[in-house]
Amino acid sequence: MTDEGRAETPEQRRARGRAMFDEVYGGLVPAPPPGGSRAFDLLVLEQQFAEVWADRTLDIPPRRLLTMGVVAARGEYQTLELQMHCALRRGELTVEQVRAAAIHLISYAGTPLAGGILAAAEAAIDKAQSS
Repeated sequence: MTDEGRAETPEQRRARGRAMFDEVYGGLVPAPPPGGSRAFDLLVLEQQFAEVWADRTLDIPPRRLLTMGVVAARGEYQTLELQMHCALRRGELTVEQVRAAAIHLISYAGTPLAGGILAAAEAAIDKAQSS
C-alpha cells in the first residue's frame, strides 16, 4: 500500500525494493537492470527488499548482523564477506567489531567453519581499507 492508501503497483514496489537494495549494499552490488530477471525482481526486490529490509522495525545494522549469522552458519563465505564489507563501508561496524563478530560466529557456527569465517572477515577488512 502507498502512503495514500492506494494499492502499490508492481513497478512501484520494485522501485521501492531497488532503492532499499541500493541503501543496504551502498553500490557494492549492482542490481540487475529492470526487467532482466523476473525471479530477481519478484523474490529479491519486491519481497526481500521492498518488504523485509524496508520494514523499519529493525534498522539495517541489526538486520545485517542477523544476515551475517545465517550466511556464516551456512558456509556462504562470499556473502558473509560482502555483508561485512558493506557494514564497514557504511560505518555500521568497525574493523575490531568485524573481527569480534567473526569470533562470535565461530563459537556458534562451529570451528570447522572458522577458516572461512576468518578469511571472509579479513578479506572484507582489506577491501574496505583499500577503497
